[in-house]
Amino acid sequence: MKASDLFVKCLESEDVKYVFGIPGEETNDLVLSISGSKTIRFILVRHEQAAAFMADVYGRLTNKVGVCLATLGPGATNLATGVANSNMDRSPILAITGQTSTNQMHKESHQNMDPVIMFTPITKWTWSIRDAEGIPEIVRRAFKIALEEKKGAAHLELPVDVARMNSSNKPLNKKRKNSSDVSCHDLTEAAEMIISSNAPIVLVGNGCIRNRSSNAVRNLLDVTGIYSVNTFMGKGVISDNSVTHLGTIGIKESDYALRALRLADLVITIGYDLVEYSPQNWNSTIPMKRIIHFDFTTAETDNYYDPDLEISGNIELGINSLLKSLNSLKPGFRIQKSQREKTITTLKIFQSIKSEIENRIYKFKDDLSYPIKPEKLINDVRELLLSDDILISDVGAHKLWIAKIYKTFEPNTCIISNGFCSMGFALPGAIAAKLEFPSKGVVAMCGDGGFLMNVQELETAVRLEVPVIVIVWCDSDLGMISTKQSLELGKSVYTRFQNPDFVKLAESFGAIGYKVEKTEDFKQILQRAKSSTRKPVVIAIDIDASRNRLLFEMGDNAIG
Repeated sequence: MKASDLFVKCLESEDVKYVFGIPGEETNDLVLSISGSKTIRFILVRHEQAAAFMADVYGRLTNKVGVCLATLGPGATNLATGVANSNMDRSPILAITGQTSTNQMHKESHQNMDPVIMFTPITKWTWSIRDAEGIPEIVRRAFKIALEEKKGAAHLELPVDVARMNSSNKPLNKKRKNSSDVSCHDLTEAAEMIISSNAPIVLVGNGCIRNRSSNAVRNLLDVTGIYSVNTFMGKGVISDNSVTHLGTIGIKESDYALRALRLADLVITIGYDLVEYSPQNWNSTIPMKRIIHFDFTTAETDNYYDPDLEISGNIELGINSLLKSLNSLKPGFRIQKSQREKTITTLKIFQSIKSEIENRIYKFKDDLSYPIKPEKLINDVRELLLSDDILISDVGAHKLWIAKIYKTFEPNTCIISNGFCSMGFALPGAIAAKLEFPSKGVVAMCGDGGFLMNVQELETAVRLEVPVIVIVWCDSDLGMISTKQSLELGKSVYTRFQNPDFVKLAESFGAIGYKVEKTEDFKQILQRAKSSTRKPVVIAIDIDASRNRLLFEMGDNAIG
Protein backbone atom coordinates (compact mmCIF):
# COMPACT_ATOMS: atom_id res chain seq x y z
CA MET A 1 0.00 0.00 0.00
CA LYS A 2 1.23 3.49 -0.81
CA ALA A 3 2.26 5.35 2.36
CA SER A 4 -0.10 8.27 1.74
CA ASP A 5 -2.98 5.78 1.38
CA LEU A 6 -1.91 4.10 4.63
CA PHE A 7 -1.87 7.49 6.34
CA VAL A 8 -5.45 8.13 5.24
CA LYS A 9 -6.51 4.65 6.35
CA CYS A 10 -5.09 5.53 9.76
CA LEU A 11 -7.14 8.74 9.79
CA GLU A 12 -10.24 6.72 8.89
CA SER A 13 -9.47 4.34 11.74
CA GLU A 14 -9.50 7.36 14.08
CA ASP A 15 -12.99 8.34 12.78
CA VAL A 16 -11.75 11.54 11.14
CA LYS A 17 -14.65 13.25 9.39
CA TYR A 18 -13.02 16.39 7.96
CA VAL A 19 -9.56 17.54 6.96
CA PHE A 20 -9.40 21.34 6.75
CA GLY A 21 -6.61 22.73 4.62
CA ILE A 22 -4.98 23.90 1.42
CA PRO A 23 -3.17 21.50 -0.95
CA GLY A 24 0.45 22.12 -1.87
CA GLU A 25 3.01 20.45 -4.06
CA GLU A 26 4.47 18.44 -1.18
CA THR A 27 1.03 17.30 0.05
CA ASN A 28 -0.42 16.30 -3.32
CA ASP A 29 0.01 12.57 -2.69
CA LEU A 30 -1.77 12.80 0.65
CA VAL A 31 -4.56 14.99 -0.72
CA LEU A 32 -5.11 12.59 -3.59
CA SER A 33 -5.34 9.74 -1.09
CA ILE A 34 -7.90 11.72 0.94
CA SER A 35 -9.97 12.20 -2.23
CA GLY A 36 -10.33 8.42 -2.42
CA SER A 37 -11.71 8.12 1.10
CA LYS A 38 -15.40 7.32 1.48
CA THR A 39 -15.62 8.78 5.00
CA ILE A 40 -13.29 11.81 5.07
CA ARG A 41 -14.28 15.12 3.50
CA PHE A 42 -11.58 17.60 2.53
CA ILE A 43 -12.58 21.20 3.27
CA LEU A 44 -10.66 23.66 1.12
CA VAL A 45 -10.08 26.94 2.96
CA ARG A 46 -8.54 30.21 1.81
CA HIS A 47 -5.84 30.54 4.48
CA GLU A 48 -4.12 27.87 6.56
CA GLN A 49 -4.74 29.76 9.78
CA ALA A 50 -8.46 29.35 9.16
CA ALA A 51 -7.94 25.61 8.66
CA ALA A 52 -6.39 25.36 12.13
CA PHE A 53 -9.21 27.42 13.68
CA MET A 54 -11.78 25.15 12.03
CA ALA A 55 -10.03 22.05 13.38
CA ASP A 56 -9.89 23.75 16.79
CA VAL A 57 -13.64 24.43 16.97
CA TYR A 58 -14.48 20.99 15.59
CA GLY A 59 -12.36 19.51 18.41
CA ARG A 60 -14.08 21.61 21.07
CA LEU A 61 -17.58 20.77 19.91
CA THR A 62 -17.14 17.04 19.28
CA ASN A 63 -14.41 16.06 21.74
CA LYS A 64 -12.73 14.39 18.77
CA VAL A 65 -9.46 15.36 17.11
CA GLY A 66 -9.86 18.05 14.47
CA VAL A 67 -7.44 17.68 11.56
CA CYS A 68 -5.85 20.43 9.46
CA LEU A 69 -3.34 20.21 6.63
CA ALA A 70 -0.84 22.54 4.98
CA THR A 71 2.17 22.30 2.75
CA LEU A 72 5.75 22.99 3.85
CA GLY A 73 7.31 26.39 4.58
CA PRO A 74 4.73 29.22 4.44
CA GLY A 75 1.88 26.72 4.65
CA ALA A 76 3.23 25.43 7.95
CA THR A 77 3.97 28.88 9.35
CA ASN A 78 0.46 30.01 8.44
CA LEU A 79 -0.93 27.16 10.54
CA ALA A 80 1.06 28.16 13.61
CA THR A 81 -1.31 30.73 15.18
CA GLY A 82 -4.31 28.42 14.97
CA VAL A 83 -2.32 25.47 16.29
CA ALA A 84 -1.06 27.52 19.25
CA ASN A 85 -4.62 28.69 19.89
CA SER A 86 -5.98 25.16 20.08
CA ASN A 87 -3.12 23.97 22.26
CA MET A 88 -3.48 26.70 24.86
CA ASP A 89 -7.28 26.43 24.83
CA ARG A 90 -6.93 22.63 25.31
CA SER A 91 -8.67 21.67 22.07
CA PRO A 92 -7.57 18.38 20.46
CA ILE A 93 -6.22 18.79 16.93
CA LEU A 94 -3.73 17.18 14.58
CA ALA A 95 -1.79 19.47 12.23
CA ILE A 96 -0.25 17.75 9.22
CA THR A 97 2.39 19.47 7.11
CA GLY A 98 4.20 18.38 3.98
CA GLN A 99 7.95 18.53 3.56
CA THR A 100 10.59 18.29 0.86
CA SER A 101 12.27 14.93 0.24
CA THR A 102 14.37 13.63 3.11
CA ASN A 103 17.54 13.85 1.00
CA GLN A 104 17.01 17.63 0.77
CA MET A 105 16.18 18.37 4.39
CA HIS A 106 19.77 18.78 5.60
CA LYS A 107 20.51 21.68 3.24
CA GLU A 108 18.99 24.84 1.87
CA SER A 109 16.20 24.09 -0.57
CA HIS A 110 13.03 25.72 -1.85
CA GLN A 111 10.63 26.60 1.03
CA ASN A 112 12.50 24.29 3.38
CA MET A 113 12.43 25.05 7.10
CA ASP A 114 12.09 22.86 10.17
CA PRO A 115 8.44 22.89 11.31
CA VAL A 116 9.12 20.30 14.01
CA ILE A 117 11.27 22.84 15.86
CA MET A 118 8.69 25.57 15.19
CA PHE A 119 5.76 23.50 16.47
CA THR A 120 7.58 22.11 19.53
CA PRO A 121 6.59 24.89 22.00
CA ILE A 122 3.00 25.15 20.71
CA THR A 123 2.02 21.47 20.61
CA LYS A 124 1.99 18.54 23.00
CA TRP A 125 3.95 16.42 20.53
CA THR A 126 5.49 16.86 17.08
CA TRP A 127 7.22 14.34 14.83
CA SER A 128 8.70 13.98 11.36
CA ILE A 129 7.79 10.67 9.70
CA ARG A 130 10.88 9.16 8.03
CA ASP A 131 9.69 5.60 7.39
CA ALA A 132 6.36 4.42 5.96
CA GLU A 133 6.34 1.37 8.24
CA GLY A 134 6.01 3.59 11.30
CA ILE A 135 2.93 5.49 10.09
CA PRO A 136 0.29 3.44 11.99
CA GLU A 137 2.12 3.77 15.32
CA ILE A 138 2.93 7.45 14.83
CA VAL A 139 -0.62 8.45 13.82
CA ARG A 140 -2.14 6.45 16.69
CA ARG A 141 0.25 8.09 19.13
CA ALA A 142 -0.55 11.59 17.80
CA PHE A 143 -4.29 11.07 18.32
CA LYS A 144 -3.80 9.53 21.74
CA ILE A 145 -1.63 12.42 22.94
CA ALA A 146 -3.99 15.06 21.53
CA LEU A 147 -6.90 13.53 23.47
CA GLU A 148 -5.10 12.90 26.75
CA GLU A 149 -5.66 15.52 29.44
CA LYS A 150 -4.91 18.24 29.15
CA LYS A 151 -6.02 17.98 25.56
CA GLY A 152 -4.18 19.91 22.88
CA ALA A 153 -2.38 19.91 19.55
CA ALA A 154 -0.16 17.33 17.89
CA HIS A 155 1.81 17.83 14.68
CA LEU A 156 3.09 15.39 12.07
CA GLU A 157 5.40 16.17 9.17
CA LEU A 158 5.17 13.92 6.10
CA PRO A 159 8.04 14.33 3.59
CA VAL A 160 7.03 13.89 -0.03
CA ASP A 161 9.31 10.90 -0.65
CA VAL A 162 7.99 9.11 2.44
CA ALA A 163 4.42 9.68 1.22
CA ARG A 164 5.35 7.82 -1.97
CA MET A 165 6.88 4.79 -0.26
CA ASN A 166 5.09 1.47 0.04
CA SER A 167 4.14 -0.32 3.25
CA SER A 168 2.55 -3.63 4.18
CA ASN A 169 1.37 -2.31 7.56
CA LYS A 170 -2.23 -1.69 8.58
CA PRO A 171 -3.81 0.96 10.86
CA LEU A 172 -3.84 0.29 14.58
CA ASN A 173 -7.24 -0.02 16.21
CA LYS A 174 -7.94 2.65 18.78
CA LYS A 175 -8.87 1.31 22.20
CA ARG A 176 -11.42 2.75 24.59
CA LYS A 177 -9.61 4.20 27.58
CA ASN A 178 -11.04 3.47 31.00
CA SER A 179 -11.51 6.56 33.15
CA SER A 180 -9.55 6.59 36.37
CA ASP A 181 -11.50 6.71 39.63
CA VAL A 182 -10.43 8.77 42.62
CA SER A 183 -9.44 7.97 46.19
CA CYS A 184 -12.30 7.32 48.64
CA HIS A 185 -10.16 8.83 51.41
CA ASP A 186 -9.74 12.07 49.46
CA LEU A 187 -13.48 12.25 48.77
CA THR A 188 -14.28 11.81 52.46
CA GLU A 189 -11.84 14.59 53.31
CA ALA A 190 -13.42 16.81 50.62
CA ALA A 191 -16.89 16.14 52.03
CA GLU A 192 -15.69 17.06 55.54
CA MET A 193 -14.20 20.32 54.24
CA ILE A 194 -17.46 21.25 52.50
CA ILE A 195 -19.63 20.44 55.52
CA SER A 196 -17.40 22.49 57.86
CA SER A 197 -17.22 25.47 55.49
CA ASN A 198 -19.20 28.63 56.25
CA ALA A 199 -19.16 29.93 52.68
CA PRO A 200 -18.18 27.42 49.99
CA ILE A 201 -18.29 28.32 46.31
CA VAL A 202 -17.64 26.30 43.13
CA LEU A 203 -15.42 27.69 40.35
CA VAL A 204 -16.09 25.83 37.09
CA GLY A 205 -13.65 25.81 34.18
CA ASN A 206 -13.15 24.50 30.66
CA GLY A 207 -12.19 21.02 31.85
CA CYS A 208 -15.84 20.28 32.66
CA ILE A 209 -16.83 20.95 29.05
CA ARG A 210 -13.93 18.97 27.57
CA ASN A 211 -14.85 15.98 29.68
CA ARG A 212 -18.62 16.26 29.39
CA SER A 213 -19.07 16.65 33.15
CA SER A 214 -21.83 19.26 33.09
CA ASN A 215 -24.63 16.99 34.34
CA ALA A 216 -22.56 15.82 37.30
CA VAL A 217 -21.58 19.39 38.25
CA ARG A 218 -25.18 20.57 37.98
CA ASN A 219 -26.35 17.69 40.15
CA LEU A 220 -23.76 18.53 42.82
CA LEU A 221 -24.93 22.14 42.95
CA ASP A 222 -28.64 21.25 42.87
CA VAL A 223 -28.26 18.82 45.75
CA THR A 224 -25.99 20.95 47.95
CA GLY A 225 -27.26 24.45 47.06
CA ILE A 226 -23.68 25.70 46.82
CA TYR A 227 -23.25 28.89 44.77
CA SER A 228 -21.06 28.86 41.65
CA VAL A 229 -19.20 30.92 39.07
CA ASN A 230 -17.56 29.92 35.80
CA THR A 231 -14.62 31.05 33.67
CA PHE A 232 -15.09 32.31 30.09
CA MET A 233 -14.54 28.86 28.58
CA GLY A 234 -16.68 27.25 31.28
CA LYS A 235 -19.84 29.04 30.11
CA GLY A 236 -22.81 26.70 29.89
CA VAL A 237 -21.56 24.02 32.28
CA ILE A 238 -24.10 25.51 34.67
CA SER A 239 -27.17 27.22 33.25
CA ASP A 240 -27.25 30.97 33.77
CA ASN A 241 -30.88 30.45 34.80
CA SER A 242 -29.78 28.61 37.94
CA VAL A 243 -30.74 30.63 41.02
CA THR A 244 -27.40 29.87 42.67
CA HIS A 245 -25.18 30.57 39.66
CA LEU A 246 -23.44 33.95 39.62
CA GLY A 247 -22.26 33.82 36.02
CA THR A 248 -18.85 34.46 34.48
CA ILE A 249 -15.67 35.81 36.01
CA GLY A 250 -12.47 36.64 34.18
CA ILE A 251 -12.17 40.44 33.96
CA LYS A 252 -10.49 41.20 37.24
CA GLU A 253 -11.35 44.90 37.24
CA SER A 254 -15.05 44.55 36.52
CA ASP A 255 -16.16 41.24 38.00
CA TYR A 256 -19.04 42.10 40.29
CA ALA A 257 -19.42 38.35 40.87
CA LEU A 258 -15.83 38.33 42.13
CA ARG A 259 -17.20 39.69 45.41
CA ALA A 260 -18.74 36.30 46.08
CA LEU A 261 -15.50 34.47 45.32
CA ARG A 262 -13.60 36.75 47.68
CA LEU A 263 -16.16 36.20 50.45
CA ALA A 264 -15.89 32.42 50.18
CA ASP A 265 -13.80 30.52 52.73
CA LEU A 266 -13.63 27.39 50.55
CA VAL A 267 -13.26 27.34 46.76
CA ILE A 268 -14.01 24.07 44.99
CA THR A 269 -12.43 24.33 41.56
CA ILE A 270 -13.71 21.86 38.97
CA GLY A 271 -11.91 21.68 35.63
CA TYR A 272 -10.29 25.06 36.38
CA ASP A 273 -7.32 26.05 34.22
CA LEU A 274 -4.92 28.78 35.36
CA VAL A 275 -4.28 29.77 31.73
CA GLU A 276 -7.77 31.32 31.67
CA TYR A 277 -7.86 33.32 34.88
CA SER A 278 -5.02 33.86 37.34
CA PRO A 279 -5.77 32.78 40.92
CA GLN A 280 -4.01 35.95 42.04
CA ASN A 281 -7.20 37.79 41.09
CA TRP A 282 -9.26 35.94 43.69
CA ASN A 283 -6.80 34.47 46.17
CA SER A 284 -4.26 37.17 46.96
CA THR A 285 -5.29 38.05 50.52
CA ILE A 286 -3.85 36.57 53.68
CA PRO A 287 -4.89 34.06 54.90
CA MET A 288 -5.41 32.44 51.51
CA LYS A 289 -8.54 30.45 50.86
CA ARG A 290 -8.89 26.76 51.34
CA ILE A 291 -9.07 25.08 47.94
CA ILE A 292 -10.27 21.69 46.72
CA HIS A 293 -8.89 21.00 43.24
CA PHE A 294 -11.04 18.67 41.07
CA ASP A 295 -9.59 17.83 37.65
CA PHE A 296 -8.24 15.06 35.46
CA THR A 297 -4.73 16.31 36.19
CA THR A 298 -2.93 17.61 39.25
CA ALA A 299 -2.80 21.35 39.92
CA GLU A 300 -0.33 23.69 38.28
CA THR A 301 2.26 25.22 40.60
CA ASP A 302 1.39 28.81 41.49
CA ASN A 303 2.02 31.02 44.52
CA TYR A 304 -1.68 31.85 44.66
CA TYR A 305 -2.99 28.36 43.93
CA ASP A 306 -1.87 25.80 46.48
CA PRO A 307 -4.84 23.44 46.98
CA ASP A 308 -5.41 21.91 50.39
CA LEU A 309 -6.72 18.84 48.61
CA GLU A 310 -6.13 17.66 45.04
CA ILE A 311 -8.54 15.12 43.56
CA SER A 312 -7.25 13.92 40.19
CA GLY A 313 -9.21 11.58 37.97
CA ASN A 314 -12.48 11.35 36.12
CA ILE A 315 -14.45 14.46 37.11
CA GLU A 316 -17.88 12.93 36.67
CA LEU A 317 -17.05 9.79 38.66
CA GLY A 318 -15.37 11.88 41.34
CA ILE A 319 -18.33 14.24 41.80
CA ASN A 320 -20.81 11.37 41.97
CA SER A 321 -18.67 9.73 44.64
CA LEU A 322 -18.36 13.04 46.51
CA LEU A 323 -22.14 13.27 46.74
CA LYS A 324 -22.22 9.78 48.26
CA SER A 325 -19.59 10.82 50.81
CA LEU A 326 -21.55 13.97 51.70
CA ASN A 327 -24.73 11.99 52.17
CA SER A 328 -22.92 9.40 54.26
CA LEU A 329 -21.39 12.01 56.60
CA LYS A 330 -24.43 14.29 56.74
CA PRO A 331 -27.58 12.90 55.11
CA GLY A 332 -29.57 15.54 53.24
CA PHE A 333 -26.74 18.08 53.43
CA ARG A 334 -27.65 21.42 51.86
CA ILE A 335 -25.82 24.66 52.60
CA GLN A 336 -29.11 26.58 52.97
CA LYS A 337 -30.01 24.37 55.95
CA SER A 338 -27.03 25.66 57.94
CA GLN A 339 -27.83 27.45 61.18
CA ARG A 340 -24.41 29.08 61.38
CA GLU A 341 -24.76 32.84 61.49
CA LYS A 342 -21.83 33.47 59.15
CA THR A 343 -23.27 31.10 56.56
CA ILE A 344 -26.72 32.71 56.73
CA THR A 345 -25.19 36.18 56.32
CA THR A 346 -22.97 35.13 53.42
CA LEU A 347 -25.82 33.42 51.57
CA LYS A 348 -27.87 36.61 51.80
CA ILE A 349 -24.97 38.53 50.24
CA PHE A 350 -24.67 35.90 47.48
CA GLN A 351 -28.40 36.27 46.77
CA SER A 352 -28.07 40.04 46.53
CA ILE A 353 -25.09 39.67 44.16
CA LYS A 354 -27.16 37.36 41.95
CA SER A 355 -30.03 39.86 41.90
CA GLU A 356 -27.72 42.77 41.05
CA ILE A 357 -26.03 40.83 38.23
CA GLU A 358 -29.44 40.03 36.71
CA ASN A 359 -30.41 43.70 36.88
CA ARG A 360 -27.21 44.75 35.13
CA ILE A 361 -27.65 42.20 32.35
CA TYR A 362 -31.13 43.45 31.50
CA LYS A 363 -30.71 47.13 32.35
CA PHE A 364 -30.57 48.23 28.69
CA LYS A 365 -32.82 45.54 27.24
CA ASP A 366 -35.27 48.13 25.90
CA ASP A 367 -32.77 50.91 25.15
CA LEU A 368 -33.14 52.16 21.55
CA SER A 369 -30.27 54.63 21.41
CA TYR A 370 -27.89 54.34 18.47
CA PRO A 371 -25.10 53.34 18.11
CA ILE A 372 -26.43 50.31 19.90
CA LYS A 373 -25.22 49.55 23.42
CA PRO A 374 -23.31 46.25 23.74
CA GLU A 375 -25.74 45.04 26.43
CA LYS A 376 -28.74 45.64 24.18
CA LEU A 377 -27.16 43.90 21.18
CA ILE A 378 -26.28 40.81 23.20
CA ASN A 379 -29.73 40.63 24.78
CA ASP A 380 -31.35 40.82 21.34
CA VAL A 381 -29.14 38.02 20.02
CA ARG A 382 -29.89 35.86 23.06
CA GLU A 383 -33.62 36.43 22.62
CA LEU A 384 -33.62 35.20 19.02
CA LEU A 385 -31.32 32.18 19.41
CA LEU A 386 -32.44 28.81 20.74
CA SER A 387 -30.83 27.45 23.88
CA ASP A 388 -28.75 24.94 21.91
CA ASP A 389 -27.77 27.29 19.07
CA ILE A 390 -24.05 28.12 18.96
CA LEU A 391 -22.48 31.54 19.38
CA ILE A 392 -18.77 31.85 18.64
CA SER A 393 -16.96 34.94 19.86
CA ASP A 394 -13.95 36.46 18.22
CA VAL A 395 -11.36 38.28 20.36
CA GLY A 396 -11.71 41.92 21.34
CA ALA A 397 -13.83 44.09 23.61
CA HIS A 398 -16.95 42.28 22.42
CA LYS A 399 -15.55 39.02 23.85
CA LEU A 400 -15.63 40.50 27.34
CA TRP A 401 -19.20 41.76 26.86
CA ILE A 402 -20.32 38.36 25.60
CA ALA A 403 -18.66 36.56 28.50
CA LYS A 404 -20.48 38.74 31.02
CA ILE A 405 -23.85 39.43 29.37
CA TYR A 406 -24.70 36.54 27.03
CA LYS A 407 -26.77 34.05 29.01
CA THR A 408 -25.74 30.49 28.29
CA PHE A 409 -27.85 27.47 29.17
CA GLU A 410 -26.00 24.49 27.72
CA PRO A 411 -22.30 23.57 27.45
CA ASN A 412 -20.55 24.22 24.13
CA THR A 413 -23.12 26.78 23.00
CA CYS A 414 -20.95 29.84 23.66
CA ILE A 415 -17.42 29.32 22.36
CA ILE A 416 -14.80 31.79 23.57
CA SER A 417 -11.06 31.54 22.97
CA ASN A 418 -9.57 32.61 26.28
CA GLY A 419 -6.18 30.94 26.51
CA PHE A 420 -4.23 32.10 23.45
CA CYS A 421 -6.99 34.56 22.49
CA SER A 422 -6.31 34.93 18.79
CA MET A 423 -8.26 37.43 16.72
CA GLY A 424 -9.76 36.08 13.49
CA PHE A 425 -11.04 32.93 15.22
CA ALA A 426 -14.83 33.29 14.98
CA LEU A 427 -15.68 33.14 11.26
CA PRO A 428 -13.64 29.99 10.50
CA GLY A 429 -14.87 28.46 13.75
CA ALA A 430 -18.48 29.18 12.86
CA ILE A 431 -18.07 27.45 9.49
CA ALA A 432 -16.76 24.30 11.22
CA ALA A 433 -19.60 24.42 13.75
CA LYS A 434 -22.26 24.73 11.05
CA LEU A 435 -20.71 21.92 9.01
CA GLU A 436 -20.91 19.60 12.00
CA PHE A 437 -24.29 20.82 13.30
CA PRO A 438 -26.26 21.96 10.24
CA SER A 439 -29.59 22.01 12.09
CA LYS A 440 -28.37 24.49 14.71
CA GLY A 441 -28.19 28.23 14.33
CA VAL A 442 -24.57 29.40 14.34
CA VAL A 443 -23.59 33.02 14.93
CA ALA A 444 -20.07 34.47 14.79
CA MET A 445 -19.72 37.65 16.83
CA CYS A 446 -16.77 39.71 15.59
CA GLY A 447 -15.23 43.11 16.01
CA ASP A 448 -14.46 45.00 12.82
CA GLY A 449 -10.75 44.41 13.51
CA GLY A 450 -10.91 40.63 13.95
CA PHE A 451 -13.45 40.04 11.20
CA LEU A 452 -11.15 41.42 8.51
CA MET A 453 -8.30 39.17 9.65
CA ASN A 454 -9.99 36.10 8.14
CA VAL A 455 -12.71 37.67 5.98
CA GLN A 456 -11.53 35.57 3.02
CA GLU A 457 -13.34 32.59 4.56
CA LEU A 458 -16.63 34.12 3.48
CA GLU A 459 -15.82 32.54 0.12
CA THR A 460 -15.45 29.19 1.85
CA ALA A 461 -18.86 29.56 3.50
CA VAL A 462 -20.46 30.64 0.20
CA ARG A 463 -18.88 27.77 -1.74
CA LEU A 464 -19.91 25.19 0.87
CA GLU A 465 -23.39 26.75 1.20
CA VAL A 466 -22.94 27.11 4.96
CA PRO A 467 -25.44 29.75 6.19
CA VAL A 468 -23.56 31.12 9.19
CA ILE A 469 -24.48 34.56 10.52
CA VAL A 470 -21.68 37.03 11.20
CA ILE A 471 -22.45 40.06 13.36
CA VAL A 472 -19.75 42.73 13.01
CA TRP A 473 -19.43 45.28 15.82
CA CYS A 474 -18.33 48.47 14.07
CA ASP A 475 -16.39 51.26 15.76
CA SER A 476 -13.35 51.55 13.41
CA ASP A 477 -11.07 50.96 16.38
CA LEU A 478 -9.18 48.22 18.18
CA GLY A 479 -11.56 48.88 21.02
CA MET A 480 -10.07 46.97 23.93
CA ILE A 481 -6.53 48.17 23.24
CA SER A 482 -7.74 51.72 22.69
CA THR A 483 -9.67 51.74 25.96
CA LYS A 484 -6.80 50.31 28.00
CA GLN A 485 -4.35 52.78 26.46
CA SER A 486 -6.64 55.66 27.43
CA LEU A 487 -7.18 54.39 30.97
CA GLU A 488 -3.56 53.47 31.66
CA LEU A 489 -1.60 55.98 29.55
CA GLY A 490 -4.00 58.89 29.13
CA LYS A 491 -4.56 58.55 25.39
CA SER A 492 -4.90 55.95 22.65
CA VAL A 493 -2.57 55.69 19.65
CA TYR A 494 -2.44 53.66 16.40
CA THR A 495 -5.74 51.85 16.96
CA ARG A 496 -8.05 53.71 14.52
CA PHE A 497 -8.75 52.49 10.98
CA GLN A 498 -11.26 52.73 8.15
CA ASN A 499 -13.79 50.05 7.29
CA PRO A 500 -15.07 48.92 3.91
CA ASP A 501 -18.73 48.91 3.00
CA PHE A 502 -19.57 45.61 4.68
CA VAL A 503 -22.74 45.10 2.63
CA LYS A 504 -20.86 45.40 -0.66
CA LEU A 505 -18.02 43.30 0.74
CA ALA A 506 -20.38 40.47 1.68
CA GLU A 507 -22.17 40.65 -1.66
CA SER A 508 -18.88 40.56 -3.57
CA PHE A 509 -18.27 37.12 -2.03
CA GLY A 510 -21.79 35.98 -2.89
CA ALA A 511 -23.02 36.34 0.70
CA ILE A 512 -25.91 38.45 2.00
CA GLY A 513 -25.05 41.76 3.68
CA TYR A 514 -27.00 44.11 5.95
CA LYS A 515 -26.09 47.42 7.59
CA VAL A 516 -28.22 48.21 10.64
CA GLU A 517 -29.03 51.94 10.77
CA LYS A 518 -31.36 51.94 13.79
CA THR A 519 -31.29 49.89 16.99
CA GLU A 520 -34.95 48.92 16.64
CA ASP A 521 -34.19 47.33 13.25
CA PHE A 522 -31.56 44.92 14.53
CA LYS A 523 -33.80 42.10 15.74
CA GLN A 524 -35.85 42.18 12.53
CA ILE A 525 -32.69 41.94 10.41
CA LEU A 526 -31.30 39.12 12.56
CA GLN A 527 -34.59 37.25 12.24
CA ARG A 528 -34.38 37.66 8.46
CA ALA A 529 -30.78 36.40 8.49
CA LYS A 530 -31.88 33.26 10.33
CA SER A 531 -34.13 32.35 7.42
CA SER A 532 -31.18 31.99 5.03
CA THR A 533 -30.71 28.32 4.26
CA ARG A 534 -27.77 28.35 1.86
CA LYS A 535 -25.96 31.70 2.04
CA PRO A 536 -23.90 33.19 4.88
CA VAL A 537 -25.13 36.55 6.17
CA VAL A 538 -23.04 39.50 7.38
CA ILE A 539 -24.74 42.06 9.64
CA ALA A 540 -22.74 45.24 10.32
CA ILE A 541 -23.89 47.43 13.20
CA ASP A 542 -22.36 50.49 14.85
CA ILE A 543 -21.58 49.88 18.53
CA ASP A 544 -21.44 52.37 21.39
CA ALA A 545 -17.77 51.80 22.17
CA SER A 546 -17.77 54.44 24.92
CA ARG A 547 -19.20 51.76 27.21
CA ASN A 548 -16.00 49.69 26.93
CA ARG A 549 -14.64 51.66 29.86
CA LEU A 550 -17.10 49.77 32.07
CA LEU A 551 -15.19 46.60 31.28
CA PHE A 552 -12.34 47.93 33.39
CA GLU A 553 -14.28 49.75 36.10
CA MET A 554 -14.04 48.49 39.64
CA GLY A 555 -16.61 48.04 42.39
CA ASP A 556 -20.18 49.27 41.91
CA ASN A 557 -19.58 50.24 38.26
CA ALA A 558 -18.52 46.73 37.28
CA ILE A 559 -20.66 45.26 34.52
CA GLY A 560 -21.61 42.00 36.22
